Amino acid sequence: MDDPLRTIGPARRTPILALLGANAVSETGNVLAFVAIPWFVLQTTGSAARTGLTGGAFLLAAVVAGVVGGPVVDRLGFKRTSIFADLTGALTVALIPLLYYTIGLAFWQLLVLVFLGGFLDAPGHTARQSLVPDLAGRAGMRIERANSAFQGIQYASFLVGPPLAGVLMALFTSSNVLWIDAATFVFSAALVAALVPSAIPRSGTAAVELRRAGGYLTELAEGITFIRRDRLIFWMFGIGVVANFFILPLFAVVLPFYAEQTYDSAVNLGLMLGGFGSGALAGTVVYGAVGHLLPRRATLVSAAVLVGLPFWVLVATPSLVVTMGALFVAGFALGPPNPLTYSVLQERTPQRMLGRVLGAGVSLSMVAVPIGMVLCGYALEIFGLRFTLLGISACYLAVGTLSFFNPALHELDRPQD
Repeated sequence: MDDPLRTIGPARRTPILALLGANAVSETGNVLAFVAIPWFVLQTTGSAARTGLTGGAFLLAAVVAGVVGGPVVDRLGFKRTSIFADLTGALTVALIPLLYYTIGLAFWQLLVLVFLGGFLDAPGHTARQSLVPDLAGRAGMRIERANSAFQGIQYASFLVGPPLAGVLMALFTSSNVLWIDAATFVFSAALVAALVPSAIPRSGTAAVELRRAGGYLTELAEGITFIRRDRLIFWMFGIGVVANFFILPLFAVVLPFYAEQTYDSAVNLGLMLGGFGSGALAGTVVYGAVGHLLPRRATLVSAAVLVGLPFWVLVATPSLVVTMGALFVAGFALGPPNPLTYSVLQERTPQRMLGRVLGAGVSLSMVAVPIGMVLCGYALEIFGLRFTLLGISACYLAVGTLSFFNPALHELDRPQD
């Protein structure tokens, strides 16, 4: 069968390619900031506690913005929100070195700027994700492939961004890297403004429906209510809550502890994370190529089971090569669920409320992460490394087993109207 992209003119492929390019630049800019800002805080304050507060401010802002910013994304429009978020993000990043080198930068001002940056970035990401179905349709691209490309870019940015940030900081210092970071957001905004059209409403009544949606709080509640009432989306995000509860603390807390205890090397930690990241990218690429041929329920359930199994290998504290291989497998299993979830969400959600549903769902799936961070830290101190890894692996196996018996997930394999 011919690839639909080969039968569509280049002009119709340009918008989706431009969106993917803009997202690649914007996500790389986020990673540059993720590395450069904490280093900047350490260099200027010498305080690990303040560095942690800075990271916490960004995470809190992103979670809050994802929930409350959804109606704004729907009202302002996906394209305009993406442009506005990138330009204001560039401003908040550029103000950090500007104030530091001119009138001075107090720590509370830095926290405000970092919070604003996270608060504005989340709606921008939601807006670009919401543009995917319309632009994929214009290009004749399958939704699974388009979402895989979108998610794959995010994984790739985490592979390329940290080494790039390290090189740039060595050449230009962390404060000057923030100028480069600001420039990436401007470039992303320009690319969307020039080459990405606004989404076409799915029906002629979309504008009327939006006007009837009521005030801001009504629209906000409507998005959360939609997630609660659609049992498939509700349970898919529920699985996401549990997955994020374990996987993000695993990389932020458990694996650094593992690398220090087992290999006594920060370099080896980087190699371990690189193994996972490359696996996640590979899994996303493979899903983009053949995901439309795979049964969705079996894919999601299998991923939930497989992502935890390689951590049983780590319990035996194997060689670095084996550890990297196990993490590659875990990353590969984690590749398909995100594009699969976004594809289902985009198919089932009315376009007029896609921004608020996407934003609320993604943010709500992150609410348990701070608790997971704390619990993982205490688990390592109380139970030790091996029992903590065994516990995480067992929990993933339980999630996969319960998902298999969840009747709501059977809707994944029902044909769309």
